Amino acid sequence: MLNDLKYRGPLRVFLKLSSGGKCVGRQGTSYENMTIIVENYVESLISKYPYWNRTLGADHFFVTCHDVGVRATEGLQFLVKNSIRVVCSPSYDVGFIPHKDVALPQVLQPFALPAGGNDVENRTTLGFWAGHRNSKIRVILAREWENDTELDIANNRINRATGHLVYQKKFYRTKFCICPGGSQVNSARIADSIHYGCIPVILSNYYDLPFNDIVDWRKFSVILKENDVYQLKQILKNITDAKFIALHNNLVKVQKHFQWNSPPIRYDAFHMVMYDLWLRHHVIKY
Repeated sequence: MLNDLKYRGPLRVFLKLSSGGKCVGRQGTSYENMTIIVENYVESLISKYPYWNRTLGADHFFVTCHDVGVRATEGLQFLVKNSIRVVCSPSYDVGFIPHKDVALPQVLQPFALPAGGNDVENRTTLGFWAGHRNSKIRVILAREWENDTELDIANNRINRATGHLVYQKKFYRTKFCICPGGSQVNSARIADSIHYGCIPVILSNYYDLPFNDIVDWRKFSVILKENDVYQLKQILKNITDAKFIALHNNLVKVQKHFQWNSPPIRYDAFHMVMYDLWLRHHVIKY
C-alpha cells in the first residue's frame, strides 16, 4: 500500500510499504515490478508537489517493517540515499545509514498475555530461545545449546499442540531471552522479551537497535557479538543477582516505549519514532 499523506510539517511521510508480501494492493508482484511501481510513485510526487525538490527528499521519510520494503526500494538511489528510511531491518548490507535512517522496533501486537515485571523470584530458567534455524547464528545456537540443562534452547518453533500459549509463558519463567537475528538482524522476539519482562540478549554483530540514540540498551539488555554464542551460558551465569535485578527493573521502565497505541499515548513507540525523526532534522540541508 502506498499512501501520500501530504504532511506539511518539517518532515513529510510520503511512502508506506506494507508487509506480508503485498505492495500497492497487489499480491504476488515481483520485486522488479515493485521497484518500478515505487519509482513511478515517487517520480509522480516529485512532479506534482514542490516539497521534494526543496531538499531532494531529505525532509521526507518512508516506513516499512518487512524485507519486501527493502527489496522494493533497491536500486532507487535517489530515494534510499536522500530520504529517511524507517525500517525494522536496519542492516548495513542493505544500505542502512545510521545517522540518517531510523530503526523501527518490530512489535507484533496485540500481545497474547499481560506484561511481565517485578517478578524476578519466578524466573528460574537461565535462558530461553525457540525458533526457526533461518540464519547461521541460529543454527550455531541450536547446535551448541539445545541439549543443555540450564538453557532452554529449542531448534524449532514450539508446536501449539503442546499447550495453550506455551511459548509466551516461557518468557515469564526465564531470566534471559536469547534474541539472535534471523533472515534479517531484527526480531520480534526482542519486543516480546521486553513486554514479558525477560532480559533480551541481543546476539548480533551489526544491529542498529531501535531508539539507541534515546535509550541506553545496556541498562536493560545484554548485548553480545555472534561469536559469544560459544560462551553464552557462562556469560549469563557471570551476571550477578544484583545486576540482573537492575536490568529487570530498568526493563520494566522501558516497556512503554515498545508498545503501539491507537491513539498514541505519551512516551509510547509512536512518540519515540517521532522523536527519533526530529533528532534527524539537523541533517536536512535547505
